[in-house]
Amino acid sequence: MVLPKTNMKRIDQLLNMLETEPNDTFLLYAAALEYMAIGDTAQTNHYFEILLHSHPNYLATYYHAAQFYAEQAQTDKAKQTYENGIALALVQKNTKTLAELKNAYTNFCMEIE
Repeated sequence: MVLPKTNMKRIDQLLNMLETEPNDTFLLYAAALEYMAIGDTAQTNHYFEILLHSHPNYLATYYHAAQFYAEQAQTDKAKQTYENGIALALVQKNTKTLAELKNAYTNFCMEIE
């Protein structure tokens, strides 16, 4: 599969920035999303795992990570990720993200039943 040059250019830029800022949550999140966009499941998983384990308070991670795990048929992991994200959104009082996570979780639960 030939990847669009724009995707590879963005990934290269993100990886270069991560060399100097390896704990930058936005850069880690952006890398996960870029790898997800090109279908690189190993790298997507790698970056989501870093975020969820090393930066568990980065709320943006949970929606896309749970969605990714669901697409990979990792049902239990997707369920736990949605639940953890919902709990964090409540703690952070982030009503917009809370609503998005609850909606996605409800849809996810309906699909797996």
